[in-house]
Amino acid sequence: MKSIEVTVQTGTRRGLFDLTAECARFVATEGDGLLNVFVAHATAGVVVTELGAGSDEDLVAAMDTLLPRDDRWRHRHGSRGHGADHVVPLLASPSVMIPVIGGRLALGRWQSIALLDPNADNDSRTVRLTFVTG
Repeated sequence: MKSIEVTVQTGTRRGLFDLTAECARFVATEGDGLLNVFVAHATAGVVVTELGAGSDEDLVAAMDTLLPRDDRWRHRHGSRGHGADHVVPLLASPSVMIPVIGGRLALGRWQSIALLDPNADNDSRTVRLTFVTG
């Protein structure tokens, strides 16, 4: 098993942050196995999705529709609607598993691996990449 931590600078921007290139570099010298991508934060998730072509904005808009950024949440510290961020793991898991074949991510043509961070209160996130040889 091999594992590293990657820091993702999110600034004050909410949204999706592409991890695909970093993941591809991490497994490039490996053979077959599984890559686990894990974000160790209560208000973020990891998704496999299409990025660009409006998909990023659509995903964030859907999250905001399902989890409105208002004061209905019991968890109330941080910016307005921050309580919704703590419900994100219900919809976006803190980890995903990606097959690796011959040192390459076995993603579909339009698939990317992305950090979903709806919380503008944090300026960086730590993501752990772990490769297990199969």
